Amino acid sequence: MRTLGCDVRSFTASACRLAIGGRPARLAAVFALGMASGAAAWGETGLVIPAPAWAVAIDDAARPASDEFDLSVKSGNPQVRKNFYLPAAEIIGFEALLNLANRRDSSGDYKSNLSSIRRNLGSSWNVDHDPFRTNQLGHPYAGSMYHTFARSLGHDYWESLAYTFAGSALWEIAGERTRPSRNDQINTGIGGTFLGEALFRLSNLMLEPGGDNPPWLRELGAALISPATGFNRLVFRERMDAIFASRNPAYYGRLQLGFSQTTHDHQVASASQFPRNEAVADFSIDYGLPGKPGYAYTRPFDYFNLQATVSSANGFESLMTRGLLLGTDYEAGANYRGIFGLYGSYDYLAPQIYRVSSTALSVGTTAEFRLSESIALQGTGLLGVGYAAVGSTRPNASDLEYHYGLAPQALIALRAIFGNKTSLDLTAREYFVSRIAADSGGGRDNIIRVDATVTMRLNRRHAISVKYLGNRRDASFAGGDLTQTRATVGIFYTYLGQDGFGKVDWH
Repeated sequence: MRTLGCDVRSFTASACRLAIGGRPARLAAVFALGMASGAAAWGETGLVIPAPAWAVAIDDAARPASDEFDLSVKSGNPQVRKNFYLPAAEIIGFEALLNLANRRDSSGDYKSNLSSIRRNLGSSWNVDHDPFRTNQLGHPYAGSMYHTFARSLGHDYWESLAYTFAGSALWEIAGERTRPSRNDQINTGIGGTFLGEALFRLSNLMLEPGGDNPPWLRELGAALISPATGFNRLVFRERMDAIFASRNPAYYGRLQLGFSQTTHDHQVASASQFPRNEAVADFSIDYGLPGKPGYAYTRPFDYFNLQATVSSANGFESLMTRGLLLGTDYEAGANYRGIFGLYGSYDYLAPQIYRVSSTALSVGTTAEFRLSESIALQGTGLLGVGYAAVGSTRPNASDLEYHYGLAPQALIALRAIFGNKTSLDLTAREYFVSRIAADSGGGRDNIIRVDATVTMRLNRRHAISVKYLGNRRDASFAGGDLTQTRATVGIFYTYLGQDGFGKVDWH
């Protein structure tokens, strides 16, 4: 039976705010508390959620293990066998190849040897200033590779996090001549697991039988999403060909292709030095939407959101993921279903006027409220703190011109669904990058990003969208203050994961 939401395999086959004056932090606080209120009672052991009456009863003996892999057609094995040595060997081999490739760099930072390793083992950890994209995008992606090497060899999330954290520390000590850096350890060892788990889940979702796509196309799509998973399936074949048990989540995604035009631009340098028109491709997915009968949130990232945007103006414009690490589901009445708990998130944002990246932990909720038979409101509210990097992308700015700091942050994301015809998405994010735990060049930054999208279905999975995107940065340094703002409006062809917009049916 096909679930509500996005059929990820169809994406592979098809394609293989400025209302910025408000305070999203306050909105998110009200939203998170409001959506969770009345749904929980505090007992001696903490948050107690009554068993939902709408859930499908599942016998304990028949419930899958906490991190079980499904049987593949070929394997016939009851469960994939963990291997504790192979992930370590793969991570070490990957880092050795990466080091050899980087040794040609003129800086000499990667020509590590026994002398540099001994020095790094005894040195204190600092904050490095490699190029922004290297530290904030390259390192988390490398961490996602470490994570999925372990995940695809049978390890659960927490075991894979340990491999990722250890692999990152190994690179900091032995992969580079420079002193080990704590910002890289956070980006790779923690942010990499948040990104890697989302990619691992999507990769395995691609592999699940069903749909019209041939097996080779599903394998190719899975390998493109998670290369480490594809590598292990190719090399070990029957030994490691089992598919991770998704437990049939409700999920919804969309792919958007179109153009955006700048409608407002205020910054230090002349706006004429930036492209005002850009081609944009955007993919987003919500996996494990609350409300589906029988679906349980017992494993990290049983719910997650992933969004990636590329632009002709600056390449990777954004890569963001957030997932429920520890939490539970709850209900309030007949028309409200939600989840509440601790979320982990990794964000990378680089519009044309600034860039910010954060690895964070937040408390919050994701829920759906059924207003009528055809109208539903879905949303997420989060409040948390992360370690963030922020800087300018003004013309002629150096890629090393950014600083770090502890960053309280908030998010509120809402989707109003009007039958199968129209949806309205509103998302507001705020990051306050402080001087706490900052490097020597640190200042203070407050960044707000607002996204509003109206999507109208034309025929089945084909739709058209109009999107407004607003960005604002207020920075304070010893040399003065800086304000940068930019707004764009775009029109997009949208390919929907299903005929609808992700409404979950629990009735």
